[in-house]
Amino acid sequence: MSASLEVADVFRRHGDAYRRACDAHLGRVERRVMSAIELCRTAALGGHTEACADCGLVRCAYNSCRNRHCPKCQGQAREEWLAARQAELLPVPYFHVVFTLPAPVAEIAFQNKETVYAILFRAAAQTLRMIAADPKHLGAEIGLVAVLHTWGQNLHHHPHVHCVVPGGGPSLDGTRWVSCRPGFFLPVRVLSRVFRRLFLDELRAAFEAGHLGFFGDLAGLAEPAAFARCLRDLRRVEWVVYAKPPFGGPAQVLAYLGRYTHRVAISNARLISVTDQHVAFRWKDYRGGGKVKVMRLEPFEFIRRFLLHALPDGFHRIRHYGFLANGHRTAKLAFCRSLLDMPSPSGERVEDAALPPAPERCPCCGGVMIVLAILPRQEPVPRPVRDDTS
Repeated sequence: MSASLEVADVFRRHGDAYRRACDAHLGRVERRVMSAIELCRTAALGGHTEACADCGLVRCAYNSCRNRHCPKCQGQAREEWLAARQAELLPVPYFHVVFTLPAPVAEIAFQNKETVYAILFRAAAQTLRMIAADPKHLGAEIGLVAVLHTWGQNLHHHPHVHCVVPGGGPSLDGTRWVSCRPGFFLPVRVLSRVFRRLFLDELRAAFEAGHLGFFGDLAGLAEPAAFARCLRDLRRVEWVVYAKPPFGGPAQVLAYLGRYTHRVAISNARLISVTDQHVAFRWKDYRGGGKVKVMRLEPFEFIRRFLLHALPDGFHRIRHYGFLANGHRTAKLAFCRSLLDMPSPSGERVEDAALPPAPERCPCCGGVMIVLAILPRQEPVPRPVRDDTS
């Protein structure tokens, strides 16, 4: 097993052949994801040469692709996002609630990513806020951070939303803070049924508005009668909503968010081997008791599964709702702190979050690396254009 294996190695070794074999089925987004990961931190993207001020080590440091699907480019984005969240945490329990789409809906979602993923976000957030506002359950306005994941451990398409929710909120009349019961947020069965109803109502509205497309095995759903039967069947099955125990405190909330918010379909650390015949990686079999196993896929199948999770351009996979919504988050959090008798975050902490990043350190002696010269990007080599006239 090599610790240096990367998803980029799979694309560099098999990407061109995959493009040729699947040319008619590859979209612009998927092609760009492949190219970005292949070129990430190579001379093609430019960079700089740097030297250690203490031991004299000289090395080239190449630029990152900054593509959100690249396993190597999420670290800095994650740290910046978490620094901004640090001052937003409240001294209350936080809960983790997961909303998952059934397999038949996941198939529709794959062919209509932007529309159906957006419905998933809205239905999950509306479900939590609606049930929390009900005086029979909590009777409060809540806030939440929702993160979309579209994969399972085996890289199959498995869309679900992870929600991190403070365990309470301002009362509906705004006079006090309402806390949830210790260790319990909202009833999962109620959440599941409301989520199912809200989601299917929105899915039907999208169909009636002509916002859904159906292809291949799903082409028959374009007929209104077939689509209505599909919705009827989906209303008869249980939808999975899972609520985990509360976090131990704000530090655990940040640690959790750091693991989930900027995750990609598979990390480089899970790769075991890449050959001409297969790509092997570790995966956790949750149905088998969480046992860690090894999966070997043909290279083309590995690439196909990885690209299942490419998101549409401009689609936000982290969203905020309730009193954490972007439009009024600062004012709402100040109000929440006042109800909790909690002091506002100190100016010193906010300033600390805005400090420039620490200088690069020498891997040999720990000295400061100094930039010597800028390396320009290389001109891309044009790929052959397919001739469709023959």
